[in-house]
Amino acid sequence: MERIPRILTATMAVGILGLGGCSSTPAEGSTQAVCDSFAAVQNTVNQIKNANVSENGLNAARPYVSQLLNELNQLVQDAKAQFKPQADMLKTTVDQLQASVDTARTDPNRTNLSAVRASVAAVRESAENLRDAVSGFC
Repeated sequence: MERIPRILTATMAVGILGLGGCSSTPAEGSTQAVCDSFAAVQNTVNQIKNANVSENGLNAARPYVSQLLNELNQLVQDAKAQFKPQADMLKTTVDQLQASVDTARTDPNRTNLSAVRASVAAVRESAENLRDAVSGFC
């Protein structure tokens, strides 16, 4: 059951971060780290998109899921200086999603599953806010 939160997070990242992008000339210093982290996330998202899940099942995307989660964590860390409010909000909503998923896994009733859906929506919104801020900066 540990795979569900990872797959859910990866799927959301593909949908949320798959559309934005850093320019080819990022700024200097810590901004470079943010742009590099953002580009790494996008590269992994593209790899997940290109994985032939329909032919090979979820195993085709599995190698990229852990990589994507690590890269998302790095992006949040790198973005804290310039984009602290957005990065903090994403971290908070991801933590809330994890708690909701854990609760729903233990007791999968309607209320707990609704809480997961609400948490997913909150993560999507906070990730879009960070994506918009980063993609406008890089």
